Amino acid sequence: MYRILMTESIKSLENAISHLGWEIPEGIRVEEPPNPELGDVASSVSFQLAKGLKRSPMDITKELLSVIVKPDIFSKIDSKGPYINFYADYGRFSRAVLDSIKEDYGKLEEKNRKIILEHTSANPNGPLHIGHIRNSIIGDSLARVLKSAGYDVETQYYVNDMGRQIAMIVWGIYNLEYDMDPVGKLDHEIGKLYFQVNEELRANPDLKVEVSALLKRYEKGDDVELEELFEDVVKKCLRGISSTCHRLNVKHDAFIWESRFIKNGSVARILKSLDAYLQKNEVVYMDLNEYGIEKELILIRSDGTSLYSTRDLAYHVEKSEKSDTVIDVLGSDHKLAIDQLKVPLELLGAKKPETIFYEFITLPEGSMSTRRGVFISVDDLMEEAVERAMKEIVKRRTDLNDEEMLKIAEQVGIGAIRYYIARLSPEKHIIFKWDEALSFERGCASIQYSHARACKLLEKANYNNDTKEVINDWVFEHPFEIELVKIISKFSSVIEESARMNRVHNIAQYSQDIASAFNKYYKSVQVIGSDKEDLRLLLVDKSRITIRNCLKLMGIEAPDVM
Repeated sequence: MYRILMTESIKSLENAISHLGWEIPEGIRVEEPPNPELGDVASSVSFQLAKGLKRSPMDITKELLSVIVKPDIFSKIDSKGPYINFYADYGRFSRAVLDSIKEDYGKLEEKNRKIILEHTSANPNGPLHIGHIRNSIIGDSLARVLKSAGYDVETQYYVNDMGRQIAMIVWGIYNLEYDMDPVGKLDHEIGKLYFQVNEELRANPDLKVEVSALLKRYEKGDDVELEELFEDVVKKCLRGISSTCHRLNVKHDAFIWESRFIKNGSVARILKSLDAYLQKNEVVYMDLNEYGIEKELILIRSDGTSLYSTRDLAYHVEKSEKSDTVIDVLGSDHKLAIDQLKVPLELLGAKKPETIFYEFITLPEGSMSTRRGVFISVDDLMEEAVERAMKEIVKRRTDLNDEEMLKIAEQVGIGAIRYYIARLSPEKHIIFKWDEALSFERGCASIQYSHARACKLLEKANYNNDTKEVINDWVFEHPFEIELVKIISKFSSVIEESARMNRVHNIAQYSQDIASAFNKYYKSVQVIGSDKEDLRLLLVDKSRITIRNCLKLMGIEAPDVM
């Protein structure tokens, strides 16, 4: 709803400029001024007009003010120097804002555009670890934001079932005495076997030839028993990974196996289409020097098997054909691979992916490696978060039973992980610090607590959301009330901006802003028993909806009790 102030100010300026017979500049600049005393919206349009009119911005502002017609949503329009300042009529504005907020607040109009967003896509050779978690949380949160912004979004997990890692696990099943724990989590059991195989290959590198032979037989596709074994390994690992994602509130609409692009002939068709650009020696490759990339793109190995890049090319062509926009969430170490991939995609007439590169996340103890078996799994991370949250809740809420406390601890612990990662732009490296992540004063818990406060206040007042029908006085006078209405009104604009940027950290910042504004209001303004109780309870309820829906965009639950 803050957009209405922007829109109405631009309309009034366009009308004034037309009335004076001047040419309307493209994209009249309006913004929220840094100081509320300078209005709710300010425009520097006089600077835009100055060059064409050959007049000073100050003179232009004076003439515009002499003819401008004030929209009803504003109480006054004046100038501070050459800037034109618009001041909201908070009676009308507040009513327009609060009337517009329904339970689905933040859901914008449909865009009629399909987006395929790929995220997580970890190799199915063990559990998700802390190195994967940023990909999952950025991808899942962005998908939620894009859906709220009106896009048709399909999230995909690209399953690397033809990678060397899977062949190593299959080799281990054939050659090592390893029995999976029947009660163990499947992805963890697969990871233990993968670690053992790595140790064997490190001790005897000649065994790598046997692994390569397995991979070649699997790609050939005429060994049913081997194919079933590969698929069984991958499916078991994916079941464990899916369980982890479910607890983390991460959802995928589809799992796309890379082997399908060999089996359905897509890879062969693409290689044929690119034949004029391919070169052959021991391998089949594209020379990318003329495209400004020094490293060639290898598409077929010397033994005739395809590479991950070959199948990934076919996968991107399929995504291009089935969507209007393709988005990939990838670690920053994939930048060269994507640059290489974009060249043949352009030659094939396919869409290039919009790529979100993220830096890595570590614990203070150091980095993790699946290959060496030294890593922190996401399962371990979630368990630790919930245990730490439980300790805080036990100290704060002795009146709750164990089941109630465990439910809140789960909401707070998982929320802490998701928020801590979502709050920073993907370009920044993160060191995960428990004290910051689980802070009830400045972390996600403080935002969840503001929602619980709102719920408690509404319950205490026996609030009925039809209250607005009996409100006559819509004027907010306390500055904390006005600040809260303004912040609530910006929610849709924040979603639009986040969707435009393909970023979610501004959603996290907004959630902190609205929680802080609500907490100031809660502590400083009397609600129950005041002469504006109905109006103030309505504001509490609309705050509750906005905070809850904002947290939902980050995949975080909003507890009713904390």
